[in-house]
Amino acid sequence: MMHMTFYWSRQVTLLFTSWRTDSWPSYALTLLACVLASAFYQYLEYVRYRVRRGRKPTEGTAEEPFLLRSKGAGMVGKIAGGVLFGLSSALGYLLMLAVMSFNGGVFLAVILGLTVGYLVFRGEDDDQTAGLNSTCACA
Repeated sequence: MMHMTFYWSRQVTLLFTSWRTDSWPSYALTLLACVLASAFYQYLEYVRYRVRRGRKPTEGTAEEPFLLRSKGAGMVGKIAGGVLFGLSSALGYLLMLAVMSFNGGVFLAVILGLTVGYLVFRGEDDDQTAGLNSTCACA
């Protein structure tokens, strides 16, 4: 049975029918996995921001005209940014589906992981562009 409101129980099916918890240790490990996945999501967003920031075009000077710049380095950064975007999107949607289990502990674990990940990996300079090109409302 799928819950349609929040419930508080150690018995939860998360993402797959094979991922079921029926004991306190398995529930605690599931919550820990949710915290770590959420913090890793923030880490991916941090890395993606750094890759995107490093790819910004700079103003050309007389010593380095636009025509002499290498296009290969920009393409590698674009591919890396695309891969990171795909990974962070997939993880963001998996976290959303985990929260949609409506288990209160899972919800709090995801929020805790996002908060800890933000505090550890993201700084004030990231706040200016945190919402740009983001697939998650909680970015």
